[in-house]
Amino acid sequence: MGRSIFVIIILCLVEWSASAQVVVPQLSLSRALVIAETNYPLLKSKRHENEAAQKGISISKHSLVPSLDIAYQANLATANNITGMFYPTDMIPMTGPVFQNNNNNPAFGSAANLLLNWQPLTFGSRAADIQLATAEAYIRSADFQNELFKHKVTVISIYLDVLLAKELLLVHQKNLERTIFNLNQSKVLVAAGLRPGVDTALFLSELSKAKINLINARKNHQAQQITLSQALVNDSFFLLTDTLPLNKIPSQMNGKMEPSKNHPLITLSQSELAWSKSKEHLLNKYWLPKLNLWATGFARGSGVYADGTIKAADGFGFTKYNYGMGIQIAFPILKFSEARLQQQQQHFVSQSKEELLNQTTLELSKQASIGELNLQSAIEMAHETPVQFESASYAFSALQTRYNTGLTNFSDLIQSQYALVKAESDLKESYWEAWKALLYKAAVGGNLNIFFNELK
Repeated sequence: MGRSIFVIIILCLVEWSASAQVVVPQLSLSRALVIAETNYPLLKSKRHENEAAQKGISISKHSLVPSLDIAYQANLATANNITGMFYPTDMIPMTGPVFQNNNNNPAFGSAANLLLNWQPLTFGSRAADIQLATAEAYIRSADFQNELFKHKVTVISIYLDVLLAKELLLVHQKNLERTIFNLNQSKVLVAAGLRPGVDTALFLSELSKAKINLINARKNHQAQQITLSQALVNDSFFLLTDTLPLNKIPSQMNGKMEPSKNHPLITLSQSELAWSKSKEHLLNKYWLPKLNLWATGFARGSGVYADGTIKAADGFGFTKYNYGMGIQIAFPILKFSEARLQQQQQHFVSQSKEELLNQTTLELSKQASIGELNLQSAIEMAHETPVQFESASYAFSALQTRYNTGLTNFSDLIQSQYALVKAESDLKESYWEAWKALLYKAAVGGNLNIFFNELK
């Protein structure tokens, strides 16, 4: 018997030691935003797109650098060639002796080539291409900032949801404690003959309801924790340290606040319009001429000699060395009308982007009005719920005393307890709704400092 007790004590100590090692990490709101920005896959994707677009600017600028290609080839072909050399544009140059008759006997040949190409002058086409690449990078940057802003708003909103779920969990824990106390009191009163025995059974039913409500509140809290972990890309449950929002009402902010000109959505729309304008400018350069400078060093080997003799193996060695250089200007004569049509098409796209920018500004302005109305209403409600809670708390205490002295019945006490739970829940929810309304106003205004300044 003594040994069994000793084993049980050891097992309890081991279990206590294991549970004591579980440390729930603390999480402030500012830290949550840093983790989300670092870990969230969509933000990583947008960041990489932005980096790729920045490289696109470098690529466009790099077109000013001449290209230099070196090549060597060995081949087997007919000896029926012609003499000469020309710049190889979309055709294979052929060199060798000229024969009066066709000579289709095969012979080996070899060649080495060093070719320099440079377009020093593009008549504005290169500058327009760089401008377009810059506009593309501007879009990617604005897209990243917009996605980051949206995710910050989402994380803050979920953080508030977790805080509310935790507060409601505490509300139902208190309600369970009250119910247990009332049940024990009823047992004493029933035993003393002051209350009917049915009251104990009714309190047992209320105890079961209180436990069910607590289970649901705990489930909701855990679900909100999972949602927060998903937004942070972290499997941990956190102990939230910024509990101020549900203990304080945000300040009243009178007057409509217009969306900031630097709102991420407006910036994104502006960047898309700027890209479309840059595309127009580039299309206007398509029909202009292109100037190209080239230079080459050329070595040739052939197994075919001028007198018609074929010594195939000699083709692997170089016998002739040449160089060449030249200038080429190409003017796309028939491209003017096509470029004009493309430019007109792009102009309509630009007009569409401009109207979308106007639409975004209009929608944000309307949402700002709605946000101001919601915030005012939420703050007014938050000022009233403490009165409701104090009244419900006083009424419950009074009825509990009257019940214990036999001056009121079970039904009145339970109704006052229900009213107290609802009043306490309404109090926490009204504070939560006020901070949610403030977050909405900050999001519409494009400035989260409106929210964070109230937390200080």
